[in-house]
Amino acid sequence: MDGELTMDLLVTYDVETATPQGERRLRKVAKICEAYGHRVQKSVFEVICNEADKIRLVAALQATIKPDQDSIRIYRLPAAALNNVEHLGRPRDVEPRGPFVI
Repeated sequence: MDGELTMDLLVTYDVETATPQGERRLRKVAKICEAYGHRVQKSVFEVICNEADKIRLVAALQATIKPDQDSIRIYRLPAAALNNVEHLGRPRDVEPRGPFVI
C-alpha cells in the first residue's frame, strides 16, 4: 500500500453460533478478517487498508453472513486513529502499522 491512501477501520462481529452452520460462519468471518487486519479481541479486528481492499472485505463478509442472524459493524476511524489507542491490560501482540503477514 505504499503511496496509496489508507484508512483505519475497526471491524466487530457477532455471529449466531447455536448451530453448526453458525459455527462455520463464525470461523469463516474470522478468517476473512484475519486476511485484512489484526485481531485485538475475540471478535474485534483493527484493519488498515485502501478503498479497494475495504470493498473486497465488505463483499466477502456479506457473502458469508446470514443478515437475519449475524451482525458485523465496520467503523471507519479518523486518519491514523489506530496510532493513538489507549490500551489497558495485556500489551498488543502487534503494532497496527507494523508488517502484516498472512
